[in-house]
Amino acid sequence: MSTAVSIRLPDIIAKELGHIAVETERPRSFHVQKALESYIEEFADVQIALDRLRDQKDTVVSRHELRKSLGL
Repeated sequence: MSTAVSIRLPDIIAKELGHIAVETERPRSFHVQKALESYIEEFADVQIALDRLRDQKDTVVSRHELRKSLGL
């Protein structure tokens, strides 16, 4: 199932999106979807990192400790 979403883009971004769509022979919606998927994944990673930084019980491992634990 999919839902239609309407967005407004600055002309320059819409133009670049159009060029990418032509170059890849994929619809603009494909590229917008992929960009949003990537953004959402990155956003989730940032939220996890921030949550861990705020967690007083989560121990901090130095780079030396990390390298040692990995045998490097």
